[in-house]
Amino acid sequence: MNTVSVGESAGRDVQERCSIGAGASPGYLLPLLQLSDSALPTGAFSHSFGMESYLADGTITDEATFAAWLRAYVSRQLAYTDGLAIRMVFDALHLGDLDAVWTLDRLIAALTLPEQVRTAAATIGRRTAEVGTVVAPESFLGDYLAELDAGRCHGHPAVAFALLAHAVDAPPAAAIEAHLFAAVTSLTQNAVRAIPIGQTAGQRVQRSLHDVVADAVATAMTLTDEDLGAASPGLEIAQMRHRRQRARMFMS
Repeated sequence: MNTVSVGESAGRDVQERCSIGAGASPGYLLPLLQLSDSALPTGAFSHSFGMESYLADGTITDEATFAAWLRAYVSRQLAYTDGLAIRMVFDALHLGDLDAVWTLDRLIAALTLPEQVRTAAATIGRRTAEVGTVVAPESFLGDYLAELDAGRCHGHPAVAFALLAHAVDAPPAAAIEAHLFAAVTSLTQNAVRAIPIGQTAGQRVQRSLHDVVADAVATAMTLTDEDLGAASPGLEIAQMRHRRQRARMFMS
């Protein structure tokens, strides 16, 4: 005679309650969350993307000045580089044109003027692709890694992220939003220890960037291919100056 313990019955009740509404969240949500995790082993935590230059010259000194820089970085650089690149990858894949994706990778590398940022993009892009093959084995990330190994592509995190997002049927806007906010989170964590600002202050900064990220997504969705790489010169100059600093916490 089979018996069911009270504990087993309670466990089943919990499972049944939790299963109510299963599938309510889109299937792409968890893969995007996993690849957007600040703990993802891509090395992004080692890069400030110019923030440290502004720390050195006294432009960034506290929560408010860091938030101002981060708003500019997202709206005036990432929207025109990573954001637009993700949308262009989706456009190419919609047409079944992988060669256009590889061409885009080389183009965005050429348009990234600061050497440290270009090198960071290559390193983080490869690591994102490698981890992404675990998250979405059915994606074109394996093909991307083959292009990288052959030296035909340079490597960029936005390209790798877009390939995964497309494989899990994420809408382009959702992919851009997840990628940009992952950058916000990573840079905020770097600011918490570099400025330093408190953890709660970091959360306030991230919350204040919600609308900025949403606007950057809307911008990226409406830009033309000719807008790729049209970043603010001031941000790029700060990124170039970083390599000549006498003391550095970050690699870019």
